[in-house]
Amino acid sequence: MALFTRPAILNNHLYLQPFRTFVDARVKWVRDAYLDFAVEKEKNLKQIISLKNLIISQPSKTIPLSTASVYKTSFNLPTTATNFFQKYPSVFEIFQPSQPFPLPHVKLTPQALTVHNEESKILNSPYYRKDVAERLTKLLMLTRAGKLSLNIIDLLRFDLGLPHDFIPTLLPEFPEYFQICNMGDSSNVFGLELVTWRDDLAASVLQTRSMEENSGNKRGIPIKFPINLPKGFDLEKKVRIWMHEWQNLPYISPYEDAFFLSPNSDQAEKYTVAVLHELMHLFYSKKTEKESLLILGDYLGFGSRFKKALVHHPGIFYVSNKIRTQTVVLREAYKKDLLAERHLLMGIRYRYLHLMNRKVKAKRLYGIRVNGSNKPAGSTIIDWRWQNGQVVWSG
Repeated sequence: MALFTRPAILNNHLYLQPFRTFVDARVKWVRDAYLDFAVEKEKNLKQIISLKNLIISQPSKTIPLSTASVYKTSFNLPTTATNFFQKYPSVFEIFQPSQPFPLPHVKLTPQALTVHNEESKILNSPYYRKDVAERLTKLLMLTRAGKLSLNIIDLLRFDLGLPHDFIPTLLPEFPEYFQICNMGDSSNVFGLELVTWRDDLAASVLQTRSMEENSGNKRGIPIKFPINLPKGFDLEKKVRIWMHEWQNLPYISPYEDAFFLSPNSDQAEKYTVAVLHELMHLFYSKKTEKESLLILGDYLGFGSRFKKALVHHPGIFYVSNKIRTQTVVLREAYKKDLLAERHLLMGIRYRYLHLMNRKVKAKRLYGIRVNGSNKPAGSTIIDWRWQNGQVVWSG
């Protein structure tokens, strides 16, 4: 059995304000073209990588087109598998194998295989595996019970940077971090639980930043969230006054239990935003699907508070309506449409994006089409390559 204790704040702290002052004013949604493009340019990236992993997992490194069609729903393909492969001829190659295989097959192009091999080097590196294991540990530390359903983890697997086969390949490497568990005595649902509480991981991004900038941090000081509103966004005066007062409320670490607070209080909302903010920092791309985030928030015990926080704080979180869903983006993590801090994993994903958008001259045996790109002025697509054991960026 896992043994850990999540820190709790006693409700006799006088600085905690139990009342609600949020103004009765409409906080409008304003489109951000750069963040929309940051989301839109990764359209179908998750599907590309899922299909790539399926192909590469086969002994022959190929799959029949008929087999790929079975995964249309589970991989959330926007069209038939055949049409999807044809849309990205720089990633996938449809071919007719020799006998005894009469049906068309699909394999990775040499360029895609090269990127996959570079990706494998990173995913199998000790640094990366420890980093992703610690992110997963911090996610478990944000839960009240110290455990999380594998189904919910799978919803966030791509954003957390977990390998597609993380259960048999990653989890056994870190038995001191987490272990598989049953989510209930009468349940057949399995989850992942924290083995021991990690004090060394229990500082949020904002707390760490505050300690670095202020040479130490005391609990209760008003750590403020970075606010980045787009041009043309103008909050009503009463909302600006409320935001100023709200920012000056004490910051409660998301790794502490503050559920004793009245859920409708401003202090509880700042705690909710702290948890959301920390969650977004755990994701390598600093964005995730809104629906997945709300499912997680419901499990964590926040109910509708995640949804309200996203509406009340458009300067912290942006909700994009691109690519057939809603995506939550952490504003502070982006400069225009680019991540301010580039991680190795995101470098690899930019490589796949480069292939996805590359136009090729090819025989039109299967009606090959290549997608275009609509991007706002001033936006770019980053290129990345592995050179002499180092990451080299361009673009």
